[in-house]
Amino acid sequence: MTPNYSYANHSHLAWHETLEIHELVAFQAIGLMRLKKTFPSITDPTLKQLYKKSIAGISNNLQELLKFYPLAPTTDRLLDERKDYLPFFSGDLLGLFKTSVRNYSIAITETATPSLREVLTKQLMAAIDLHGQIYKYMYDKGFYPSYNLRELLQNDMNLANKALSQQF
Repeated sequence: MTPNYSYANHSHLAWHETLEIHELVAFQAIGLMRLKKTFPSITDPTLKQLYKKSIAGISNNLQELLKFYPLAPTTDRLLDERKDYLPFFSGDLLGLFKTSVRNYSIAITETATPSLREVLTKQLMAAIDLHGQIYKYMYDKGFYPSYNLRELLQNDMNLANKALSQQF
């Protein structure tokens, strides 16, 4: 018997769920675009098949996650069709440094050698600083409207749809 949780009866997503979906969609859409741009350069047949499988899997993930966007606690989305790739390039760079910060943090907790810990800490701080600069660039350009949930989610949907429609 399945318990009847009262929170399961809501007609919309919770705010934190919406933000998690935003992170997943933005990250995967940029990754899908990168895979599709790289695909023509892959010559090894086995690796090419792995790329095809990855592209199909991420495409499916995006299609499934986009179905939840109408359930986000927001309405009246504005369409913002971008023809250029600046949001992609800057988002890819932001994702790289966000992941770097996470990876450095984990590596530091596994480090026993003080001199290595010092180097990793210095590199972590540099990655945090550059991440902040990239975020500010994206925010100033309107590529990452982090204080406007409606625009943020619309950007995700536009980016995911662009990634899904891109040929490879």
